[in-house]
This record gives sequence, C-alpha cells and structure tokens, in this order.
Amino acid sequence: MANPTAPSGINQPDPSWQTQSKQMPLLVRRCGAWAVEISLIAASALVPFSIGVLVNKESQTVPLNPSVAAASETVARTLGIPVRDRSPRVAPLTNLFWSGALLAPAVLAGWQLFLLARTGQTLPKRWFGVKVVTASGTPPGFGQVLIRESLGRWGVPLGVAYGIWRLTGAFPDLVILGGLCGLAVLADGAVAWRYKRQAGHDRLANTLVVSARSSNELSDNPVQTQDWTEEDAQIAALVVTPQSGLKVNRSLWNWMRQHPGTTLVIVTVGSAGLILSLFVGTLIYTQTQANMRDSRQRNDELFVALVSKLSPTSASGAAGRRSAILALGAVEDSRAVPLLADLLAQEDNRAMLDAIQQALVSSGPKALPELQRLNQALSNDLDSLRFGGKAPERDLAAARQRTVQRAIGKILTVYSSQLNGADLSRTDLAQSPAGPSQFTLVLNKVDLSGIKLRNANLTNASLQGARFYGTGEDRRPATFDDWISDLSGANLEGVNLTGASLNSAVMNRTTFVRAVLNKANLSSGNLNSANFSSAILIGANLQQAQLKNASFTGADIGSANLSGADLSGARLGKVKAQGAQLSLTNLSKSEWQGADLSGADLSGANLQNADLSSTKLANVNLKDARLQDANLRNAEVSSVDFRGANLEGVNFKGAVFLGKTPPDQFIQSPTGSKSGRFQGVDFAEAKNLDKSQIAYICLQGGIHPKCPQKK
Repeated sequence: MANPTAPSGINQPDPSWQTQSKQMPLLVRRCGAWAVEISLIAASALVPFSIGVLVNKESQTVPLNPSVAAASETVARTLGIPVRDRSPRVAPLTNLFWSGALLAPAVLAGWQLFLLARTGQTLPKRWFGVKVVTASGTPPGFGQVLIRESLGRWGVPLGVAYGIWRLTGAFPDLVILGGLCGLAVLADGAVAWRYKRQAGHDRLANTLVVSARSSNELSDNPVQTQDWTEEDAQIAALVVTPQSGLKVNRSLWNWMRQHPGTTLVIVTVGSAGLILSLFVGTLIYTQTQANMRDSRQRNDELFVALVSKLSPTSASGAAGRRSAILALGAVEDSRAVPLLADLLAQEDNRAMLDAIQQALVSSGPKALPELQRLNQALSNDLDSLRFGGKAPERDLAAARQRTVQRAIGKILTVYSSQLNGADLSRTDLAQSPAGPSQFTLVLNKVDLSGIKLRNANLTNASLQGARFYGTGEDRRPATFDDWISDLSGANLEGVNLTGASLNSAVMNRTTFVRAVLNKANLSSGNLNSANFSSAILIGANLQQAQLKNASFTGADIGSANLSGADLSGARLGKVKAQGAQLSLTNLSKSEWQGADLSGADLSGANLQNADLSSTKLANVNLKDARLQDANLRNAEVSSVDFRGANLEGVNFKGAVFLGKTPPDQFIQSPTGSKSGRFQGVDFAEAKNLDKSQIAYICLQGGIHPKCPQKK
C-alpha cells in the first residue's frame, strides 16, 4: 500500500528550510509565547496597583472608586478572602492608579484577542514565531477565538479546579487552589501530546498552532509549514480536498422542508403547551393578586381598629389602650413599628411606656432602626434639658430614653445570632445613674457578630463572653462572608469584656479606658489608635492585632499574647507586662517609660527607636531583637538575654546590669559567674556605657573594644 501523500493542490515543504538556522521546538516557543502573554497581562495590573499602594499616604482621602470596590468585592467573595473594611477610603491618586490597574488588563487582553482573531498571532506569538490557524489554514475568527481563550483555555480548566476546591473541603486555602489551577492548565496542555499541535482548548475551538514562516516562505496554501508531516498531509487531504461537488445545506429551514410532518407535530404541541402555560399562569397570578388584596384589606381594617383604641379618650379605657399597643407589636404591618416609636416619644404615662417597650421587643430586629433614631433624638433632648429644662421634663425624657435602651437590650438578647448587619451606630447605651430610670446594659454571652456599633456609647456595660465575630453562612473562619462587628470610635469605658470574642473586629479609635478584658480574644483585630489606658488585659490574646499608635498607659497586660502584633508608635508608659508574649512584635518608636516587663518574651521583636527608659527588664528574652537607637537609660537589664540582638546606637546610660540584691539574702551570687546571655553580643556601637558596665559585659562574654584581649 502506497504511503499517503498530500493532495496535488497542496505544495510539498521546501527542503531549503533545512539549510537555515534551526529554531527552537514548536512546543518550547508556544509555551514561551503563552508565558509572555500572561506576564504582560499581570504586569499591566500589578504595576499601577503597586504605584497606587505607594502613593496611598496622603492625609486627604476619598471613597474608593465603585468599580474598583465592586471588582475587589467580587474577587474576595469568590476566593473567600476576608474583607474587614467594607467602605475604604484612599488617596485620589490611588483611585486613579487602581482604576488603571482594573482597566489596563482588560484593554490589553481585548487588543491581543483582536489580533489573534484577525491574524492568528498576538504580539508574543509573533515574537516567538507561532501562529493559530483553523483546519483550512485561515486565521480564526472572533467566535473561535472566544471559544478557544475564554472557554477552552481558562473557563473549563479553572472552573473544574475551582469546583474541586469548593466541593472537597479545601476551601478557603488559596495555596491548594493555586496548585489545582496549575494542574488543570497542565492537563489542558497535555492533550497536545495526544493530538499534534492541539491542546484541549484547540480541540474545543478546532484550531491548530503552527510555526509562522517568513514572508519568502509563504505559498498559496497557509497550512504548509516547516513542521509539515505525512500526518498533516492526511488531515489536509480530509479537510481541504472536496469529497464531492455537492454542498450540503444543514440549515434548520432545509430540515423543516424535508420533514414537514414532524415539523407540524412539534409546532402544534409547542403552541398548545405555550397557550396552556399562559392560561395557568394567568389564573395563578390573578388569584395571587386577589389574595394579596384581601390580606391587605384585612390588615388595614385591623390596623385602623387598633389605632382607634390608642387615643387616651378612647371608650376602651387604659386596659384597651394597653391591649392595642401590645397587638401592634404582633401585626405584620410596616406602619406598626414607626407608630409605636412615635407613640413612645410622646407618651406621658409611664405604665404605658412598659407596654410600648414590650410591643417593640415583640417586633424583633426590624424595630432597631426606629429605636436607634429615637435614641439619638432623646439623647439630644436630654442634653438640651440638662442645664435649662425643668426637673419633671428631664425625668420624663430620661424615662423615655431608658425605655428605648431596655428595648434595644432585650432585642439584642432575645434575637442573639440573628443581628448580622444591624446598625446601632451612635446609639447611647451607657449606664445611667441609680434611681427609677437606672439602666445597665447586660449582654453576657450574647452573639453580637456582625453588628455595627460605630461611635456608640456602652459605658460600664457587662459584655462578658459576648461574641463579636462569626464565621458566616459557610461556617468557615477567615473568609469573605465572616460576620465582623464594627466598634470603631465606640466608648467602652469601664466595660467588662472578660472572655469576649473580639477577634478580627474593627475597633479603630475605640476607648477601652478602665475596661476589663481578661482572657478576651482580640487577635487580628483592627485597633489602631485605640485607648486601653488603665485597662486590664491579663491573659488576653492580641496576636497579629493592628495597634498602631494605641495607648496602654497604666494598663495591665500581664501574660497577654501580643506575638506578631503591630504596636509601632504605641504608648505603654507604666504598663504592667510581666510574662507578656511579645515575640516578633513591631514595637518601633513605642514608649515604655517606667513599665515592668519582667520575664517578658521579646525575642525577634522590632524595638528600633523605642523608649525603654527606667523600665524593669529583668529576665527578659531579647534574643535576635532589633534595638537600633533604642533608649535603655536607667533601665534594669539584669539577666536579660541579648544573644543575637542588634544593639547599634542603644543608650545604656545608667542601665543596671546586676540588679538589686534582696536585703535578706545572706549569700550573694558571685558577680564573676557567667550566664551566657551576653556571649558573642556586640556592644561596640552601644552608647554611654560606663566602666563597670563594660567590665560586666566583658566578663559575660560580650564584645566591646575596651574588653581585654585574650592571649
């Protein structure tokens, strides 16, 4: 049997190409072009995004561009990335560059797809000498390019990888998703080993990837290339050579003409089904509308009847009025809650205030917006009456305010874990003085995850064991749908938050003065510029928390865990931090004057330019810490472990290396004993070391130019 050959209409490859310099293999060039294409798209986004990050330091800020915000939210939701700040503000230049980072990749990708559809080559493909063609050798059109790139190259592989990631429980680990996507893309490319020049996306779009020849090698047949083989000749013979002179018309109209009976049956059945569906749908819609009108009419009649009983002059009397108020809390009418709130704002009868409170609590979380509005209005009234109003007026306004506060507190308790997204910003829930209108907010072990309490006043509230963080609907922590509470700017002075879960919560500029946060979880929280003065945080968890410029003056953070937290610029004067965990913490430019850090772990911490003057650092672990230009003036540094620490420019003036001997200790440890904590530590760049300090450093194995040279 003769070997198959290409049809006569196809030119055989010119052997003259063998005398030219050899090119890289087609597979290598194809992969190189693909890598450059991806790199160009990535660079067009990363470069303006990075510039936007660098210029995002201006004091004047504006809301983030809505398109950029929507895109980032979509990406975060798809990948399960947690987003703490839902309303970010950025510098105007940042908005410009980030908008460019969103637009540039789309423009570049569209341009490359246009070139690919018209010429079969993107710029990187032209540089690497490869070309995408159809089976007949022509450039692919826009339809084939869209199928090849959007569906074949990315849609199917990444869709399969994403589905496996979500369904197998690997979500939200992005490393696993990246690995699955890489495997899916490799699997798509591996199809080319089975089908010459056709990866999975080429098979789907019916395209080929061939070597692009120079202009003097082109012929009338675009399929002919340097890599032409007998297999290609067979394919071309099947695809290019006409098998007959007949042209088959596969249109729907031609099929209908050939099968008139089947067409008539299909049209008849379809028309009957459509008419029946429209008839049934019309009946259902008409009946639904009638039912809704009847229900609305009954609700209107009930609402009018209840409202008629609310008048103090009603024939039903006080008992009927109270019953009508309680019934309004149970009706499904959008007018009931605003009416109850307005009634509370005008009620003079204190007995009726309790009934209104019960009705509002029965209404549930939907009453919170009206209660918030009324709370703010009554707070303003109390402020205006404090200095100029009469005592009865002040007492009545205070009684109404306490009714509102109690209603809010009961709703938060009864409907715990159902309040995600509830907004109580600027609400006054502070403790009131003792007396008939006394109020203290008690929400112990209540789930408040996702609630907004920005600039709210919760002074002296009891929130022991309360939860301000939830995992959201997917029940997985650290994902996009997490329920994160926002307490930015809130006043939590004197609040008891023992054992509370505040991890990941937003608490920038929040006041915790004299608050109790023993064993509270504030890990990964946003606490920049928060005020913890005189607060108690024994055993609290503040790992990875953002605490820039926070104030801990006089606070007790003994045994607290602040590993990996950012406390740059924080004020910690006279703080009690015995046994605190501060390893790998950023403490640059922090102030610790007079603090007690005895036994604390500061290994690997960044203490550059920190002020540790007059602090107690006995038995502190400062291994591998960065102490450049830190101030240790008059600090007690006895038994401190300085191994691996950078002490360049540290001020040791008056620092105590030996500590104080207890007066009742009869046998003193010899000063000549070596502890090993200074072994190999370089004190050459340290400042203000006196002779006795240098002598002790040298004795302990430290390095200093004035140490005697060993013979």
